[in-house]
Amino acid sequence: MTSRNRKILIYSLIGLAVIALIVWRLAANKKHLDAEKAKTATVKEVLIPVNYVVAGFQNINDELIKTGTLIPYREADINAITGGRLVGVNFRLGSYVRQGQILARIDNENMTLNMRQAELERDRAAKDVKRFSVLVAGNAATQMNLDDAKLRLDNANAQINILRRQSSDNAIKAPISGEVTLKNSEQGEFVGPGSVLGHIVDVSRLKASVMVNESEVYSLRTGTKVKVTTDIFPGVQYDGTITYISKQGDAAHNYQVEVTISNNSANPLKAGTFVNVNFTRPMERAMLLVPRSAFVEGLKQPKVYIIRDSIAILQQVVIGRDMGQQVEIAGGLNEGDKVIVNGQINLSDSTKVNAQPLKTNLQ
Repeated sequence: MTSRNRKILIYSLIGLAVIALIVWRLAANKKHLDAEKAKTATVKEVLIPVNYVVAGFQNINDELIKTGTLIPYREADINAITGGRLVGVNFRLGSYVRQGQILARIDNENMTLNMRQAELERDRAAKDVKRFSVLVAGNAATQMNLDDAKLRLDNANAQINILRRQSSDNAIKAPISGEVTLKNSEQGEFVGPGSVLGHIVDVSRLKASVMVNESEVYSLRTGTKVKVTTDIFPGVQYDGTITYISKQGDAAHNYQVEVTISNNSANPLKAGTFVNVNFTRPMERAMLLVPRSAFVEGLKQPKVYIIRDSIAILQQVVIGRDMGQQVEIAGGLNEGDKVIVNGQINLSDSTKVNAQPLKTNLQ
């Protein structure tokens, strides 16, 4: 073999060795990359454990119970119409009074003097009318004299009527029937016109004032009979009637509703007592319900996770009635949807999950 051929052979062997080394290195790198990809894929396939319930319809007795406070059916102040010294006070704190009953009087000496003066003027004018009538008939006085006397008589009678009305106003009367819950005055005290001498409340009937939300108020009607209970008298029911439903809600979309209740003489209620008003609606209806625990951001922004092909999907929903532990779904879910109730804290939209049914299911 010539020297030239030997060099070619050596260079060829070296080239083949380099190529073999490169191929081996590339194969090793590919194996390493495949191993890393497999490890990454294994990490990505870790599934978040969650529990779910199946959304389903339930027949619910459509009753609505609200807590409210009793207020008097009627209440009014005892006011002085005129001013003067208070006499003849015959009411006290806690006493029962009837509408129109005289509770006190105003002793106004000036009014008595004015009445006496008006009566004297009336008598003089009456005599003048009689005298001028005779004189005019005999042409001894003019018709103008007679007309002036008649005018003075009319004015005197009008003044007497005004003073009699004012004298009647001196009698302070009960504006309504009820119990005196406030007394601001005593015998001999001087009071001015419009002074508040006391306060009366009528609790022969009471009104329960409650607030209902927007989704509930449209099912209520004035005139509907309701049942009212209180923890003060367990087992006792009071009959009530819806007498007022507000036409305007507040900033939170709540509406005032008033229920009038006939008080019970055996178990009398007082104003200010907490009561439960049961707006019984005996017709049952099917509601699509999910547990309250399903909501990831509360009921103000109602969202739940549902499971589709082992993937958690964040779903916006529309809620209806709040039933306490369960909430009615008015839109956004279908019967049979799997709704996650445990494990949401570890989820984001489109996360793969290992889902197991909750032992207590809505189905």
